[in-house]
Amino acid sequence: MNTSLTIMVVAVIVIGVALLIVIGLTRGRSGLLDQQKYREAWLKIENNLDKDNLATYQFAVLSADKLLDQALKESGVPGDKMGDRLRAAEKAKKFSNIQKVWTAHKLRNQIAHEADVKINQRFLSAALATFKKALKELGAI
Repeated sequence: MNTSLTIMVVAVIVIGVALLIVIGLTRGRSGLLDQQKYREAWLKIENNLDKDNLATYQFAVLSADKLLDQALKESGVPGDKMGDRLRAAEKAKKFSNIQKVWTAHKLRNQIAHEADVKINQRFLSAALATFKKALKELGAI
């Protein structure tokens, strides 16, 4: 009777440990991003662009910045705000050209905070290309 009880206790412990390991492996670990989710989000951003409507480019920059911020968070990059996460990403050398990422983020801030902002399509397109490259470098898309 003691032997069967010991075997049952050991079996429960082994199963419990195995479950904890499986949960830990399947949980959203830092550094691993759901590429399908990010690709779909990026395609939505691109598909909503209208070359004759500058506002769609401005909205796309806002959305792309938000998507990059989400990817940084999910990658485990520390920081309370996007700027903090960009500084941490810079230290960790997450991007090949952090200055372009900063420029794209600053453009986002300009769109979000300045009334009647006028930015030409070329700058907006460049910012979108920068966000896309940054997402690729993070492994999001």
